[in-house]
Amino acid sequence: MKNNIQKAVFATGCFWGVEENFFHTKGVIDTKVGYAGGTKKNPTYEEVSSGKTGHTESVEVTFDPKVISYEELLDIFFQMHDPTTLNRQGPDVGTNYRSAIFYLDENQKKLAEETKVKHLKNLGKEIVTEIKPLDKFWPAEEYHQKYFLKHPNHGCPI
Repeated sequence: MKNNIQKAVFATGCFWGVEENFFHTKGVIDTKVGYAGGTKKNPTYEEVSSGKTGHTESVEVTFDPKVISYEELLDIFFQMHDPTTLNRQGPDVGTNYRSAIFYLDENQKKLAEETKVKHLKNLGKEIVTEIKPLDKFWPAEEYHQKYFLKHPNHGCPI
């Protein structure tokens, strides 16, 4: 990528809180909420929420690897949610709330798998986080982008 800027895509449940957390991380240049991991082209929030598209609420993170590494982002990912609950985060239930890492290249895949093993040892129980290649990231509707900036003190906690 230009100037060695990189991207990463994560899913940890409700995307508003995930975006907010990554948005305020040093080295993160931008965040965008959207949908990944499913089969429907250009899905809407309502379609994804139905559970019929295979997509999960996801966050695309644009970062400067000179400031924060992909490994550090992975550690933040595993710490900001419960990667041991299948298709659930807190009160949110459904396949669209599953835990997933969508890698963009073989290096990201390798680092994701290594980090998952490291956190498995720390947690001592099974981690259900999917590690899959990113087929396509579909940006969510504009009203979902930077949701907490538009609606302070509202939304899902992460």
